[in-house]
Amino acid sequence: MITAGDFRNGMTFEEDGNVMQIVEFQHVKPGKGAAFVRTKVRNVITGSVVEKTYNPTAKFPTAFVERKDMEYSYNDGDLYYFMDPESYDMVPINSGELSENFKFVKENMMCKVLSYKGKVFGVEPPTFVELEVTDTEPGIKGDTATNATKPATVETGAEIKVPLFINTGDKIRIDTRTCEYMERA
Repeated sequence: MITAGDFRNGMTFEEDGNVMQIVEFQHVKPGKGAAFVRTKVRNVITGSVVEKTYNPTAKFPTAFVERKDMEYSYNDGDLYYFMDPESYDMVPINSGELSENFKFVKENMMCKVLSYKGKVFGVEPPTFVELEVTDTEPGIKGDTATNATKPATVETGAEIKVPLFINTGDKIRIDTRTCEYMERA
């Protein structure tokens, strides 16, 4: 059992026969009245997102979500194919199940495929990826203003902001949780 006071982003729980995943939460303690937890929850089966408030002492059964390491192989239109490294089975996943940060994943990278009772509802890319910069404006010597950035396109086609000293052909490390440049690889 999990109480609403213990909610964290990404947690899953069962409510009224549905499996809900916490997208966002906030503990609120108003000046008058009892405290409550304001949340945005996503139904993992239907994909709908709703805002709800809960009493911090409300209890819910924990939903056990299977997180399986699978290798991203290729995409064919709206279907992305992942290979199970143990059984070598190919699993097609619809593009709607992929998160925004999947744009940093290239072929043959290991990802976590999230499923509940056999139904896939999400894919988590690796936390950090190393990609090559394929296109950016050249850095100019002496351009060292604090926190100055420029747009750069990486080998997967995604665009991010990088420091001015990064050039085309450099390998960089990206944090996929925040979609931000971390360091040179």
